[in-house]
Amino acid sequence: MPTSIHDQPTPINTTCPYCGVGCGVLATADPAPTVTGDAEHPANQGRLCVKGASLGETLGDHGRLLTPRVGGAEVSWPAALEAVASAIRTATEAHGPSSVAFYLSGQLLTEDYYVANKLAKGFIGTPHVDTNSRLCMSSAVAAHKRAFGGDLVPACYEDLELADLLVLTGSNAAWAHPVLYQRMKASARPGRKVVVIDPRQTATTELADLHLALRPGTDTILFNGLLVWLAATGELDQAYVAQHCAGFDEALAAATVAAPSVAAVAQACDLLVADVETFYHWFAAEQRTVTAFSQGVNQSVAGTDKCNAIINCHLATGRVGKPGASPFSLTGQPNAMGGREVGGLANTLAAHMDYDTPGAKARVARFWQCEAVADGPGLKAVDLFDAVERGEIKVLWVMATNPAVSLPESDRIRQALKRCPTVIVSDCAAHTDTLDCADIALPAAGWGEKDGTVTNSERRISRQRRFLPLAGQARPDWWIVSAVAGRLGYGDRFDYQGPADIFREHAGLSGFENPGSRVFDISGLAELSDAAYDTLPPTQWPVPAEGARSPRRLFGDGRFATEDGRARFVPVHAILPSQQPCDSYPMIVNTGRIRDQWHTMTRTARAPRLLAHRAEPFIDVHPDNARELGLESGALALLEGERGRFLGRVSIHDGQRAGEVFVPIHWNRQFSGDAVATALTDGVVDPVSGQPEAKHGRARLRPWRARWHARLLVRENQPQRWRADYWTQQPLAGCTSWWLAGKAPVDWPVDSRDWLGGPPQLVMQDSRQGRFRAARLVNGRLEAVLLVERDPALLPAVDWLAGVFAEDEISATTRRQLLAARAVDTEDIGALVCSCYQVGEKQIERAIAEGAGSVETLGAKLQCGTGCGSCLPELKALIADAGGLAQETAAGSALLSSDTGTR
Repeated sequence: MPTSIHDQPTPINTTCPYCGVGCGVLATADPAPTVTGDAEHPANQGRLCVKGASLGETLGDHGRLLTPRVGGAEVSWPAALEAVASAIRTATEAHGPSSVAFYLSGQLLTEDYYVANKLAKGFIGTPHVDTNSRLCMSSAVAAHKRAFGGDLVPACYEDLELADLLVLTGSNAAWAHPVLYQRMKASARPGRKVVVIDPRQTATTELADLHLALRPGTDTILFNGLLVWLAATGELDQAYVAQHCAGFDEALAAATVAAPSVAAVAQACDLLVADVETFYHWFAAEQRTVTAFSQGVNQSVAGTDKCNAIINCHLATGRVGKPGASPFSLTGQPNAMGGREVGGLANTLAAHMDYDTPGAKARVARFWQCEAVADGPGLKAVDLFDAVERGEIKVLWVMATNPAVSLPESDRIRQALKRCPTVIVSDCAAHTDTLDCADIALPAAGWGEKDGTVTNSERRISRQRRFLPLAGQARPDWWIVSAVAGRLGYGDRFDYQGPADIFREHAGLSGFENPGSRVFDISGLAELSDAAYDTLPPTQWPVPAEGARSPRRLFGDGRFATEDGRARFVPVHAILPSQQPCDSYPMIVNTGRIRDQWHTMTRTARAPRLLAHRAEPFIDVHPDNARELGLESGALALLEGERGRFLGRVSIHDGQRAGEVFVPIHWNRQFSGDAVATALTDGVVDPVSGQPEAKHGRARLRPWRARWHARLLVRENQPQRWRADYWTQQPLAGCTSWWLAGKAPVDWPVDSRDWLGGPPQLVMQDSRQGRFRAARLVNGRLEAVLLVERDPALLPAVDWLAGVFAEDEISATTRRQLLAARAVDTEDIGALVCSCYQVGEKQIERAIAEGAGSVETLGAKLQCGTGCGSCLPELKALIADAGGLAQETAAGSALLSSDTGTR
């Protein structure tokens, strides 16, 4: 395969590998990798969130899987490929093709996805090919297919700016899609209204003119009620419904049963009647209305129905595919849509053809020149891993994803993986929870080393371009799969010389025997030369080979992808979450993303500043529940579910509904002992999409009281000889650190050598206060520091200490300051708020006290909020808190003055 670095002048135009916004990035490799936003890319227009801006900090060989491994031993590529092919060959001969399964990822490039899907369905003959996109977008896919006749997103990003009413439901865009959120924020104007529908008060609700903090799981009732209200008040677009839609009467009848009145909706959703009426009036009044939805809607046992309830309201008012007027599914992953294009979901075949599409199986077999394609559909993600647990799957190949963390009932998933005869994992990281269960580990190329395409939420294909050499023996996923295909005897059908060959074939299949019946058609790109592929600009599909290119939006003419061209209203019945609270498990558990992390942290945790904003797993709790349960802010608490537990720091948050908690999805067994959110969610799924209900678990909550709390900092690559009841790893620049706590007493003067990796040279102890501090130095260099307190609030910040590890020989002054954990002249910045410019809470509070009373003046003084903008809601909250404190102080002074006067 080619090994030369991509022959393009620097900087290289490429695409961010995080969320589905698909931001353009300008990347340079020398002297060190750096990234900036691409002002010419239509998705982000130069903006980047803090994750994207930190991409350069995540690169490098450290922590990478660099060599193939079989049975834990490093082997050559020929040996590894033969081991994979042999396992597949043995399983199919003994148990049939369906004993082999592939579990893919929205992190793969389209070319990787295409080759894996082709090998599995066309040549091995297994239909069991699914993807982690099942966990985030499959309900939206199913809803689009039911309503529009295909997996087709009608809107584009510009619509978020053109809308006069912007409805965000199940989407904390400020943290999950920060660049889109900044585009929404920048497009504010007089008369533009924003409604945020979310049980929690989030960073996104800062944008809201109306926040509907509805009871979790009642979205269908709210939107069914809207449909009923639109019909009752004469606000339907009767002509549009009559000319372009079918099934309205049935949908309205079902909606009327579920949500007969505004009062009934308000009661079921736990909202004020006036707020529901306001939302309904605004929706009726504004023709330019966009309803953007994401995981908060999709990840539900009724996710498909929730999406269709939203779409029903847009169809009823004729607002689909028009400027500033459409339902809009915001994709979670960078290439979830590209994976769907090639057929990466188990219920799809290839190129937007399903197994039951008339003639599709024979058509794809002719194009691929295989005897026959698999007889599907295959097993969806949760069902697939159930089959692994039952022993039906003998070979499982996992690519670029971490199902041991991301799937529900994660403890059970790990056990299933360990029982599977052969687990193959292709990954760029050396250590993940899933790799711990692998029999064969294959080093895959990472971002910056890969070359191919991705498709974002607005159907825009963008190039990811290589600007770095391959790390170690890593190889692109398409190359790995093609090499295995060759060893299985199919080399002539997988003789690709590069990703351009694969893209041309993928584009050709989209137009093969397609007279216009399949909207996904990029056959106009099937004849691209290598040079044209290399310079391909961001391109929205469809791009048919013949005829005019389609408009940026779909269905604006009222003609849909169904056989008769009419959209379908879908009757939606109210289905409440499966996991309802009970006496034993009274708390509802919501899960989701946080601002600076991504998925299971295999990339973002490589950048220390991305762990500074939220360094530990946490539990957001309403103040009433905190008081009832005796929980203190910053203390540890334990959530216990029927199948797992979650241990994290208490964060008391009055924007959290009482009786409900929120936990982040990112931490895993590589970074914390008991903080896998999916251990608290059951494997119940939407009956249509198969998407698991990740937003509604149940658990009991109680304080977790420790005898001691500690911070441990050690030079990287030191062996671990200690054990703690609670631990969370936080990588820092120059060292690795842990947050620690334990219930059992420790004889620190004796046992500290196990924590420090040897005897300490500096020790300070106050047994009465429960304080112990020790440092180990070797040849004048700092090797480890241990800080122990009875109260976690007394643990000092360690930013200064982390910097000391970079010194080759520390000075006498620094040595004296080690156990204080700070230099005398070092400013305590407090908890990090702005990751872009490393500005802390205490710095901001001091600036506000000195007169910086707006985000603009704070930005001018400290630069906070002037980067990606994700911290702006927190800055506003700090300003508001300071204002409230000032008012309370003034009121207290006035009262004291009044009292003094009367005396």
